[in-house]
Amino acid sequence: MGGEEDLAKEVVLPELGEEINEATVSYWLHQEGDEVKEGEDLVEMTTDKATFNVPCPASGTLKEISAEEGETVKVGQKLGAIE
Repeated sequence: MGGEEDLAKEVVLPELGEEINEATVSYWLHQEGDEVKEGEDLVEMTTDKATFNVPCPASGTLKEISAEEGETVKVGQKLGAIE
């Protein structure tokens, strides 16, 4: 049944408001290999105006962390992947 790697769901930094276009990864609430549930908080992000959590876009296993703690990412940039 090939192609299972194509089933990964990317976790991206969501739109934050018209004047905010980047945020810094504060803390991952899960590690690679952890089972996660859709809607559950996955990663804490910080901007100069707020701290917020990005939820899991799907249930599964956190397969990849693409943005490390302390890294600043742009809106729409990949943070990780759920398989």
